[in-house]
Amino acid sequence: MKVSCSSERGDSPQYSWTLDGNTLTDSELLSGTTETNIIILKQNLSGRLVCSVRNHISRVSNETILTTCGAETFCDDRWNGSQCYGALGGTVVLQLMDNASEIPRYQWRKGRTIILDGRNNIITNTMETRFVFIPTNGTFRINNLIRTDGGQYTLELQDSDGQKAGKQTLQLFIQAPVSSVLLVSECLSEGQMKVSCSSEGGDSPQYSWTLDGNTLTDSELLSGTTETKIIILKQNLSGRLVCSVRNHISRVSNETILTTCGFIFINCTSDGKQISKWVFKENNTLCIEPTTVPTTVGKETESFKPSTINTSSNQTMNHNTEEPWYLNLNNVLILAGVLSVLLVSLLVGAAVICTRRKTQNNKEEEDDQELTYADVRVVQRQKRQVVQRAEEEVEYGQVKFTKRPEQTQAAADECVYAKVQKGS
Repeated sequence: MKVSCSSERGDSPQYSWTLDGNTLTDSELLSGTTETNIIILKQNLSGRLVCSVRNHISRVSNETILTTCGAETFCDDRWNGSQCYGALGGTVVLQLMDNASEIPRYQWRKGRTIILDGRNNIITNTMETRFVFIPTNGTFRINNLIRTDGGQYTLELQDSDGQKAGKQTLQLFIQAPVSSVLLVSECLSEGQMKVSCSSEGGDSPQYSWTLDGNTLTDSELLSGTTETKIIILKQNLSGRLVCSVRNHISRVSNETILTTCGFIFINCTSDGKQISKWVFKENNTLCIEPTTVPTTVGKETESFKPSTINTSSNQTMNHNTEEPWYLNLNNVLILAGVLSVLLVSLLVGAAVICTRRKTQNNKEEEDDQELTYADVRVVQRQKRQVVQRAEEEVEYGQVKFTKRPEQTQAAADECVYAKVQKGS
């Protein structure tokens, strides 16, 4: 494929070429270089071809999607043990020799079936209409390739004496070309992105991945490799992701623009537990920083002003603490109120205890007192007479109380009488 690139205007233009984001290599170029405006690409190249034109003050580019030219492949069979790939339904051109007219005798066969037999410029063949042999350049063309065309081919050469001059084999593989590529991406539970790449057809597909023109690295991949059809990318990766699918006779690619899955990484301590995980930003309730207390005072607290604090210590506290000064004052007032309630409770309790003890002591003093009788006289009743013996009556006088001695158990039930006189 011949491709030319030109710009309408511009001084000293410089050219550069990329295929699927990668600079063209010598193995892909048949003529020209990556710095010329006309290049000739080798067969079976396909993909996104970009030509960039720049000078010192500007840069522009254009691109085209390459497809193979009728899926025609070329193979050199002049070396023994060559391998060749042909596209199913396409054409393969085999270079068997340089000039058939210079070789006395040759025979071209597949397995035991003779396809071509030439001797002294006389060609005998059993070729189908799909086969074309051109003796002047020694090429053998097979059109409309089918699966059974694949296999091992052998070319035997003889000299003029009928002696074997050489033998070379060729292994021909027939493959279905890779068709359109489908990319599907999905976000996983912790922000990873799973991307799958598939083609509708194609034998023995091979995969490759690039991100912004660079091959994916292990630091960007969580699972899979750059040669697998399904990969899992690590969190927070974005850019132009390209998947290329190829086999030996075709190559196609597709791309998508990666965006993050909206996850953020949390690394903090909450309720005494260390949390390190990816969470969805919109639904995150972990490790949210508390709302700071406003530094301005509303109408309800306008009476509290920094000017009311006169001591230097309080002013220092107001400047060094994160909370406003009036919050500290409220804490002090609350603490003072609690202490006052505790103090009043202690005083009331002490008064009740003292009162109970005093009442108990008075009762004990009353219990400790007993009657003491003094100046007791016996007089005879005048109005009552008894037959046997006149009843004598006791008269009490000058009664006074005395405190019971400390040891009261021995004489607790005894009465003390003094100056007892019997009346006549």
